[in-house]
Amino acid sequence: MTSTPELLWRPDADRVAASRMAEFRAWLRAERGVVVEDYTQLWEWSTTELAGFWGALAEFLDVRFHDRAETVLADESMPGAVWFPGATLNYAEHALARAPGKADDDLAVIFDREDGRSERLTYGELRAQVAGVRASLAELGVGRGDRVVALAPNTPATLVAFLAAASLGATWSSCSPDFGVRAIADRFTQIEPKVLFAVDGYVYNGREFDIRATVQRLRTEIPSLTATVLMPYLVESPELPGTVAWGSLLREAELEFDPVPFDHPLWVLYSSGTTGLPKGIVHGHGGIVLEHLKALALHSDFGPGDRFFWFTTTGWMMWNFLIGGLLVGATVVMYDGSPAHPDLNTLWHLAEKNKVTYFGTSAPYIQSCLKEGLTPASTHDLSSLRAIGSTGAPLSPEGFTWLAEEVGDVQICSISGGTDLCAAFVGASPDVPVWRGELSCRMLGAAVAAYDDAGNPLVDEVGELVITRPMPSMPTTLWNDPTGERLRAAYFEPYPNTWRHGDWIRITPRGSAVIYGRSDSTLNRGGVRMGTSEFYRVVESFPEVQDSLVIDTSADTEGELLCFLVLAADVDLTTLEPTLRAELRRALSPRHVPDRFIPVAEVPRTLNGKKCEVPVKKILAGMPAERAVSRDALANPESLAVFVNLTP
Repeated sequence: MTSTPELLWRPDADRVAASRMAEFRAWLRAERGVVVEDYTQLWEWSTTELAGFWGALAEFLDVRFHDRAETVLADESMPGAVWFPGATLNYAEHALARAPGKADDDLAVIFDREDGRSERLTYGELRAQVAGVRASLAELGVGRGDRVVALAPNTPATLVAFLAAASLGATWSSCSPDFGVRAIADRFTQIEPKVLFAVDGYVYNGREFDIRATVQRLRTEIPSLTATVLMPYLVESPELPGTVAWGSLLREAELEFDPVPFDHPLWVLYSSGTTGLPKGIVHGHGGIVLEHLKALALHSDFGPGDRFFWFTTTGWMMWNFLIGGLLVGATVVMYDGSPAHPDLNTLWHLAEKNKVTYFGTSAPYIQSCLKEGLTPASTHDLSSLRAIGSTGAPLSPEGFTWLAEEVGDVQICSISGGTDLCAAFVGASPDVPVWRGELSCRMLGAAVAAYDDAGNPLVDEVGELVITRPMPSMPTTLWNDPTGERLRAAYFEPYPNTWRHGDWIRITPRGSAVIYGRSDSTLNRGGVRMGTSEFYRVVESFPEVQDSLVIDTSADTEGELLCFLVLAADVDLTTLEPTLRAELRRALSPRHVPDRFIPVAEVPRTLNGKKCEVPVKKILAGMPAERAVSRDALANPESLAVFVNLTP
């Protein structure tokens, strides 16, 4: 048994009593006769009585069905669960329909760009713009089931385009404008879109990038396109022959919503594509509405008056989650640009300026702030802030401590989930404490467990992260996978009828959890398995280390444990190495001290910032780089050269 870590945050009793989570428990007692006294009991009920939970949730959170479902869960198979058969609804209607917090003059969107440009949209203005673009898309021939794609940043216009497409029952997909042509085409071409929205360029780290040449090339590489809409971003009236001007789509029109079946495709997200074409992951309107309402209304305790920020691009699922703030009548705060330009205080200034109540970011950003010695609470007015969200990588215990000491008395909401479900399945709740280094709880309706190799559940031991019961936001399908073979191979092996996510997890006796990194890049030294996140926590705590990558090339007893280091300027590895070795030996074990430390200029990362552990391991084993990883899936493909040169 592991020891109980330090308690960093305990929910205030008055706040808990006023939360939507407490209201839901009271509603269950009064309306359903379900008595659950605390979060643990509610989670247990939600993962054993699936139909009861999800049906109650839909009613409590006022899901706007046009046609009612025949039943809540007609088939519990995984894959293949059938949710709310016969029901019809529309995501865009939930985002824009009049409700508390969504009066015409209520603020829907706040947008800031790194160069100082800003924009605000009320719910009335947002509705009007979506109505106009919806009518224009219909005139361009877009209807139910057609695909609409965007090469655009995290801006109000991108949000308008998405909601307009969704209102028609069209299927959305997006990429960040800093993606390369091949990476974009690999994603968009396979879904055969009818309309492409594209900006003329973008800004990042103090520079402007004109991407009209990229847009032009895409138009030739995606033969299914019937129209390309050019959106102004660098200049007021950009030009590109053969394109439709964004401004011409903004007209007066009636706002309407086409009801679609519960599992009708809402959007297509993508896997990283490091070892082939990115998988197109399809999510349905109903599953996303339910899942995001649950996460935002109950787990985040959001509602009218809240201001929700997450640092993200349109190429990461957190954009899809961020805009879900509209579902509960909150104000969505968008930012486009570098989080470190002109310095790492940029996002804290954004939070102060816009009175953000929930601030979401990545664990690496928090770690960078820690290393820089930032003290946001003392340099900024963060009195509006009540919660910090962290995802993208495991947040180190030191990161938890830094947030508690330097950001203030806020709930630390470390969450873990994935593009695959467009949801978190381990996270936080307003009525659950925060322990240092731990994700507070398994999310409602998420039957998360840790399994050993034989498929036996583990408690307080590290095992494979699995989900044992279906969730509504699980993919309805993978694109171009009519038999479901690719879906089963991706998520339902080696445990039949059980979702294997590919992470190491430990579920504590308290119901909290710790994520240890990808299970396919485990360090297995002398029979002792360890997640890479534990290794990074130690190595990257040194200010001299800017980034690192650990690769175990051993098979049983052969091979080496290699640690690649991106060192700060003027750091001598010879001087640093003995201290690193001593600390790894003390904090982990003698087996986990690397055989070699190797300085590199960069760590290979995917377009979404994930470290490329498995592809590098394959390259070091002798696999040609072009087979081990798709360079177009990488943010910095040139970083592979040093690893290729290390192979025999």
